[in-house]
Amino acid sequence: MTSSHLVLGAGGMLLVIGLVMVFSASAVSAAMDNEPAWAPGVRQLVFAAIGLVAMFAAIRLPISTIRRWCGRAMLASVFSLVLVLLIGVELNGAKQWFDLKVVLLQPSEIAKLVFALWGAHVLATRDRYLTTKSLLVPVLPVYGVCVALLMLEPDLGGSVSLGLVVAGLLWAGGLPLRYWVGLIAAGVGAVAYLATSASYRAERITSFLNPFADPTGDGYQAIKGLYALATGGFWGVGLGNSRMKWDLLPEAESDYIFAIIGEELGFLGCLVVISLYGVLAYTGFRIARRSTDRFVQVASVAITVWLIGQATMNMGYVVGLLPVTGVQLPLISAGGTSLVLTLFIVGLLTRFARSEPGAVEWARTAERSRLARLLLPVPAQAVDTRHVRRPAGSPARGSSRGPVREPVGARPAGPDRPGQRRAPRPRPAADPGALGVPAPRRPGPDRRAPLRGVDGTAPLRQRDGHPVSRTRAVPRERSAATAPSAATAPSADPRSSRRARVTPRDAGPARDRQAAGVRTDLDARPAPGSRPDARSRASTGRHVRTDRHGRPQP
Repeated sequence: MTSSHLVLGAGGMLLVIGLVMVFSASAVSAAMDNEPAWAPGVRQLVFAAIGLVAMFAAIRLPISTIRRWCGRAMLASVFSLVLVLLIGVELNGAKQWFDLKVVLLQPSEIAKLVFALWGAHVLATRDRYLTTKSLLVPVLPVYGVCVALLMLEPDLGGSVSLGLVVAGLLWAGGLPLRYWVGLIAAGVGAVAYLATSASYRAERITSFLNPFADPTGDGYQAIKGLYALATGGFWGVGLGNSRMKWDLLPEAESDYIFAIIGEELGFLGCLVVISLYGVLAYTGFRIARRSTDRFVQVASVAITVWLIGQATMNMGYVVGLLPVTGVQLPLISAGGTSLVLTLFIVGLLTRFARSEPGAVEWARTAERSRLARLLLPVPAQAVDTRHVRRPAGSPARGSSRGPVREPVGARPAGPDRPGQRRAPRPRPAADPGALGVPAPRRPGPDRRAPLRGVDGTAPLRQRDGHPVSRTRAVPRERSAATAPSAATAPSADPRSSRRARVTPRDAGPARDRQAAGVRTDLDARPAPGSRPDARSRASTGRHVRTDRHGRPQP
């Protein structure tokens, strides 16, 4: 399966589980508020439909368009965080939403996604000359501004979630390990200070350490969540049969929906949800590993760390491992802005997965239905070449240096057109070395260059370590048509024979070449009891061994 199938499959299953559980967990509270029992579920279904439209729009969104607009979107996000402090709606003591009469819009959720894409664009642009300073300076100052605005709302959970995005960006950007110790220490210190700066946050820390110290106050929600998990057991009490949703567990459809899953579906249902998030995590890192676009690599890691980290935080404070931060469970908890943004993130991961070379090849060759081609179109190219580094001398497509022109006119002849065939391509000339014919000597100082090994990998060496001198070599066996005659036999010119002589220290490597089927001067040695003269040896086509004065040697 390709990465796009894994992302869409895991995200779709989590969405279905979330819609079913929101219908189940919110029906009782809606009836107590004199609303139709199905009203919260229908609202969640409408947000899911909007999110699906956003997801398929993200699948078709070009990467170049994302990179072109992420800077302006970052400025707009910072401005929206400032604006919500002025005209936002205050709910539960926090001014975090815009009242659009139809829906409440939370700008902090949009700011997280925009920050991830903007940071990936900055790091990918500076990848050629990226240093530790250039890695930290553009990311951390903007993060500090966003955290300051979020804490004025106040929104500690949003600040921690944005910190997960920063951690993913720095990790994918290649921050050295020695800097992580200082950053983690600074982050823990900042969270501890912010958690104890307000009285209600300090009470949450106290209830996290011992929720039974105040069972009817700050520890009430945590205790009821643990009771819901304990009631479910392994198999659960059945879908829709939860007792804690009867106004016993606050925020059962949003913050503590994982407790309702554990009560109705049991440990098995919780394990399925955790496994689906694990598939999303694996697929996100797989996309980053397989992609060749630096922006896709950094953005995939940052988005995956943020998505999985937020799910871990929610499930962590439900089971009592982390303090309550109010972070929702992605794709499952009730919420309009978070659901639409999370589905848009799933679409972005699918878009990044479509850029993998293997996915492109599969999409172009596999037989797919018309609906599949409509929903998952084949990208024009595997990598967005607008922001990919090119080697020197290779012009971009359509540039003035070397424009790539498409063929104009009639379609070239091919096997798909009856009665016409493509002209056969000319075969390359045979390599003389492959036939055993010596290559012509090149004039110059490399005349006596050492012989190369097999495929030119390394020079041949003698037993004492010296390289073997270059000698002429002819094939051991020749046909009658190519065998030299007496008229065309090489002469016994001392100058030509001096070039082809083999010294005693060349005997070892020469014997190896002889075993490989190449004739050397070892073949020119006379048989025992015979002493042919130089003329007879020259007429056989074999090399003649001479002394330093050019006289033939036996």
